[in-house]
Amino acid sequence: MMRVAILISGGGSNMVRLIEDMQGDHPARPVLVLSNDPGAGGLAKAAALGVPAKAVDHRPFGRDRAAFEAALSVPLAEASPDLICLAGFMRILTPGFVARWDGGRMLNIHPSLLPLYPGLDTHARAIAAGDTEAGCTVHEVTADLDSGPILGQARVPVKPGDTAATLASRVLEAEHRLYPAVLRRVASGNRSLLQF
Repeated sequence: MMRVAILISGGGSNMVRLIEDMQGDHPARPVLVLSNDPGAGGLAKAAALGVPAKAVDHRPFGRDRAAFEAALSVPLAEASPDLICLAGFMRILTPGFVARWDGGRMLNIHPSLLPLYPGLDTHARAIAAGDTEAGCTVHEVTADLDSGPILGQARVPVKPGDTAATLASRVLEAEHRLYPAVLRRVASGNRSLLQF
């Protein structure tokens, strides 16, 4: 049984989908939800779903990312996960932290069809470019932002009159389908590309 830690920064809608899917015959179980924000709404949701939830506030560390990551590593070490899923975790991790989870042991979901639009403001950028489709990507985390091996992608149409908010809503629905499906495959030993 694969042990999974989920890192969040906000409400945790993708985290909830992952936890809800890790039931029954699923080859993985959630062992920890960890946030960089003690006020993240997802912490209460995780606790309500029976998953230990903790926070390590990044703010007292200022710009010292290595010190923050050292503090973040304490509850991770206690939970002893096999895999980390970043689900709306809005901190860029240092190469040193990522290296401790190399070998595809950290996944991320990104709201674009990578390699298009790494970073922020993905939906506005897709609309401004005149794209006819957008979507989301689950990928392995590497030291380079949003550039690890792609494990899954889901596509949605960009509709006439879309705003960044309306497109984001449609992409989020796709994220809720894609991330649990990719995690189930990875936990079963299948890292082939999944496309919706």
